[in-house]
Amino acid sequence: MANNNRSYSSGPANDSGEPGMFEKVVFINRCAKVVKGGRRFSFSALSVVGDRKGNVGIGYGKANEVPDAIKKSTESAKKRMVSVKLKGGTIPHEVLGAYDGGKVFLRPASTGTGLIAGGGVRAVLEAAGVHNVLTKSMGSKNHIAVVHATLNGLLQLRLEQDIKAARA
Repeated sequence: MANNNRSYSSGPANDSGEPGMFEKVVFINRCAKVVKGGRRFSFSALSVVGDRKGNVGIGYGKANEVPDAIKKSTESAKKRMVSVKLKGGTIPHEVLGAYDGGKVFLRPASTGTGLIAGGGVRAVLEAAGVHNVLTKSMGSKNHIAVVHATLNGLLQLRLEQDIKAARA
């Protein structure tokens, strides 16, 4: 059984060699395969990487050892970085992100509110550089679905100038 409530973080001191990159391991899953000699374990890791300036990526890696799975997932996240639109320390408007069964509602908040989010949603928003937001996770509690739903919501965001430019 996996430890579903654990969050692993490399924190501010990471060994990626890139200063200012935020890396967080959201979830590590252990899988057991029963073979003739007993059980053979493998691990998968879900990671979030961001520069806290509007760029964020999600990665998933599998290996026979935990450190290797984490390394694969962070490298995958760095390759899949995307840019999201932010307005100061919050998001420009309300949005509902969905992925598979996971749904995440994101609502902008005033300065000083903080990051009202938990688990995978918090990791994605911290990596993106959001400081004030209210969130509600609905539907599936699967970590992969929730993290991807959060990123889907962030990718739907548009700034006022972008909308005005599109209408002109």
